[in-house]
Amino acid sequence: MGGPCAGCRTVVGSGEERVADGTENHVDRTLTMTTPPSSPTSIPGNIPVIPDGSDGSDGSGSPGGPASSAAGGGAAAREAASPRRLHYGAFYGLELLPEDDGRPLAIVLGNCQAESIRVLLGDGPAAATRSVRVPPVFELAEDDLPHLARLLAEVDVLVAQPVRDDYRGLPLGTAQVARGLPDGARVVRIPPLRYAGLYPRHVIVRSGPAGEAGDPPVAPYHDLATAALAAGRAPLGPVPEVGVRAIAAESVAQVELRERRHDTVVASDLLVPAGVDAAHTINHPGNTVLLGLAARVLDHLALSGEVVDPGRTLLRSILAPVLPETCRALGLPTDAAREAWSINGTTVADEEIRDRHLDWYAAHPGLAEHVLDARADTLAHLGG
Repeated sequence: MGGPCAGCRTVVGSGEERVADGTENHVDRTLTMTTPPSSPTSIPGNIPVIPDGSDGSDGSGSPGGPASSAAGGGAAAREAASPRRLHYGAFYGLELLPEDDGRPLAIVLGNCQAESIRVLLGDGPAAATRSVRVPPVFELAEDDLPHLARLLAEVDVLVAQPVRDDYRGLPLGTAQVARGLPDGARVVRIPPLRYAGLYPRHVIVRSGPAGEAGDPPVAPYHDLATAALAAGRAPLGPVPEVGVRAIAAESVAQVELRERRHDTVVASDLLVPAGVDAAHTINHPGNTVLLGLAARVLDHLALSGEVVDPGRTLLRSILAPVLPETCRALGLPTDAAREAWSINGTTVADEEIRDRHLDWYAAHPGLAEHVLDARADTLAHLGG
């Protein structure tokens, strides 16, 4: 992917940027797909089902079980399916659900971080759960809802980030989705993780004209130093150590707020100890943090077993530069610094990103000023 996975986006409400749970957050992205769906037939849990069987159900308006969901597709359906549907084959009924061997069947619903947690919980024979890969919540559309309903009827454990009711005009709120679970199923809420301590100048702004303009090119994060240059303001100097620590502390405090508000598994205390592996960008946590959160999910469920290290770096599509002065401010070794970006495995100099963004701001008059005004509190920590 060329940008940060869209699951790290937020929802705009009342002029403020918010995560999908409605909580204000200064490092989030907005979802722009807000058109309400039509009103199809509903089943318990407010998940619509198409009653004519065109969704692969049995045609009675009731979701089919695991056998019918796979049989409803068949080889012809698999051949005709898009690569995306094949990727989520069990969700779309193109593959059988994992065989019931006594372990609970789990799904993890949320943004891009959710799939990473599912990977770490494991889906092999030694894992504590069986699991099914599901699309991130920001991708789910109205015609996906029957498939979600059919899957939920088989699920024993729903691990979910908090999502507000009627997210994007669809019944995808965590509470709404949970109503489609069978009796006895368990729900574990996990916080969306965002950490700006390593990237104190980077922000995401999707309100007002920023929402209309879309993301900055190549590296889809606003750099306040670049925005200041584009707006004709005084250049920002080296990031002050006290400002870096303040921005880091505020990031942790925002995660703590969500943990308390939504009674989630606690993960905020994993960020700072993870050092440079706390996050690859402000909204993509590193393996150290994700492994810690996945282990706590298992502990919460009182399931035996260990999280599975995948042997690769998760959420690695973009790695942002880490400045030496940022490392010093956070008490990290300066050899942990990164000078350049890594975009889908390609090294891109920070100067190239700056020049591309300056050109982009020039093509969007007033946008740099809006970004600076929207993040005035962060800018103040940076001496701007």
